[in-house]
Amino acid sequence: MSSGIKDAQKHTEQLLKKIKDGKLSTSEIDSLRDVLRFHEHRYYIQNDPLISDFEYDTLFKGLEALEKEAPDLVTPDSPTQRVAKGLTKDFPAAPHLVPMLSLDNSYDSEDLLDFDRKARELTGLSEIEYCVEPKFDGASISLIYENDRLARGATRGDGVRGDDITPNIKQIRTIPLSARFSAYGLQTVEIRGEVLINKNNFKKFNEALAEQGLAPLANPRNAAAGTLRIKDPVEVGRRKLEAFVYHVSYYLTDDGLQMTDDSKDVEEAHTPSSVTRHLPSSLTTHSGTLDMLWDLGFRSPANEKKVFRGIQAVIDYCNEFEKERDELPYEIDGMVIKVNDFTLQDKMGMTSHHPRWAMAYKFKARQATSKLLRVEYQIGRTGNIGPVAKIEPVHIGGVTVSSISLFNEDVIREKDIRIGDTVLVERAGDVIPYIVKPLTELRTGNEQPIKFPTHCPSCGDELYRSPEEVAWRCVNASCPAQVLERLMHFASKDAMDIRGLGEANIEKFYTLGLLRSIPQIYQLDFEAIGKLEGFGPKSIGNLQLAISNSKKQPLHRLLFALGIRFVGETMAKTIANAVGHLLDLREFDEERLQTLEDVGPKVAGSVVQFFRNEDNVKMLTELEDLGLQLKNEKKEVASGGNLDGQTFLFTGTLHKLKRSEAEERVEKAGGKILSGVSSKLDYLIVGEDAGSKLEKAKKIATIRILSEDQFLQMLEPA
Repeated sequence: MSSGIKDAQKHTEQLLKKIKDGKLSTSEIDSLRDVLRFHEHRYYIQNDPLISDFEYDTLFKGLEALEKEAPDLVTPDSPTQRVAKGLTKDFPAAPHLVPMLSLDNSYDSEDLLDFDRKARELTGLSEIEYCVEPKFDGASISLIYENDRLARGATRGDGVRGDDITPNIKQIRTIPLSARFSAYGLQTVEIRGEVLINKNNFKKFNEALAEQGLAPLANPRNAAAGTLRIKDPVEVGRRKLEAFVYHVSYYLTDDGLQMTDDSKDVEEAHTPSSVTRHLPSSLTTHSGTLDMLWDLGFRSPANEKKVFRGIQAVIDYCNEFEKERDELPYEIDGMVIKVNDFTLQDKMGMTSHHPRWAMAYKFKARQATSKLLRVEYQIGRTGNIGPVAKIEPVHIGGVTVSSISLFNEDVIREKDIRIGDTVLVERAGDVIPYIVKPLTELRTGNEQPIKFPTHCPSCGDELYRSPEEVAWRCVNASCPAQVLERLMHFASKDAMDIRGLGEANIEKFYTLGLLRSIPQIYQLDFEAIGKLEGFGPKSIGNLQLAISNSKKQPLHRLLFALGIRFVGETMAKTIANAVGHLLDLREFDEERLQTLEDVGPKVAGSVVQFFRNEDNVKMLTELEDLGLQLKNEKKEVASGGNLDGQTFLFTGTLHKLKRSEAEERVEKAGGKILSGVSSKLDYLIVGEDAGSKLEKAKKIATIRILSEDQFLQMLEPA
């Protein structure tokens, strides 16, 4: 960690303590601005925050209070006067048609009551209608549509201008490239949104990073923001980003009338009643614009929003929604409350930092402090050494946390984490817990630096670290810890699916010497197993059947089960479909492999290395002799199959077939599986608890929506 980061962290902790103790004075105003600028740069530009949102908001409100106390000390470049400082130089600058201001934050009902009081005073009304919607925790974007076509997409940047990332925006399938704003008499429109990665895709993304020996990202927000800045749009498209749009900030009508939520003089009310009376009623309220955006094919919070009269109903809804936050497929960190009527919004106006007609109600932080007791080291199936922090058990977000991944040695060094430290731990929804930082001001001097091992904790061999990687690795293929991990992966549900051969049984069989290699799975001594406690005739029979059935798994499942580095489920299917027999891959070089779809240098190099290893070839030959399927049994479907040329997608939970079985039956009948809803899709098969795919499919007239039973009827021969 650089001295600059240490100094900023030290100043941050000192200022937070002064704010907490009520001892902040105007003498700290410059230090407070510098610290805020530092953290804004870490958050907005580097996508690597060092403090929590709550801590940032505390610092910001502290600066606001000081500047209110001494208005003559306000400077034009103060963080209260704009959102963030600096832009990246990797993308061209893109001025927003209307500045993207922040929202004022609240953390309790008292703040909302005060917000409502001010709103009633500014409007002269006794009761106000509010629109309430989820506050998505992602990366903010601005979209401009001209004559119904997407003209530009940009990041938030400093609030006045962002980075032009239009090519990347076009890779997000939930953002339409064209939308019929002209049906509403609109010629130019600027809308705001949030780019997200859903929890399931985020989990898969982190697993892929771990497989490459890279540190997983702490949260989906960082994953989304980082992806938007990738220079390769194709790679952006692979990461399955999604976007919600939630605000129309500017429009120009065909008649030349304009609406903007900006104001030249922020203290002066701006009244567009002369504009809104000429437009459809749907454009006179915020909730109406959300419905319009939904109808035009955008994903907006039209279904999640609620409109209430009076603030108490808003407070009750926010409290109820907070209880359900973990059930959502996306991360949200609060709710946004907006005065619904646009005429009232303009009457209330805005400050240079935030609109007076909106407030973000932030949910309780998923943070706690604990003590770091020790660090243990886990060895993955590819030899990665992963440090794991063992902390005093602490309850966060509905679960008890006692173990936390520290990712790699560089993370430990950068954060300066030590044994005995009091650490700030955060957990959000389904995201893995992580250590935000050590609380260095609580150190006693007895804390000990973490010494990363030089030799494998399992086999004792010296560890190796490639110059291109951040992870240390044990390269001993016979390392017991790696053997166990490989066996567990081979038998797992998504690989060979050998039920009854779970982690506990594999560890037990390994310890007893009954199972030391993958081929031995198919040579288990069931007579010896029958003498073990807990293994009766029925459980042994089920295990024997599961092992026997696994021999029939298709080639791509076997290839994935081998645990070749960088080869996931989808990649395994791509590679398996390129050969007639698995051992044909001995003849492939890296150049030939890279002609396959999505196969890059890392995957190609890993596959070549695996199949040129004689021990691996010997193992595969042995598996074939034991009855496993090494031939590609995928049959080319003749033209005229009953699903020939038709495209399918599944959503929700099926009850009569597993998803993989259903997809396999489609392919055998000549159909094709798509990855998402689009005009190319013919059939969406809907199971229980169908997700957003169903709502999107309803908007495309050419897509037929079928139940599982209707799908099964399609599979029957005519």
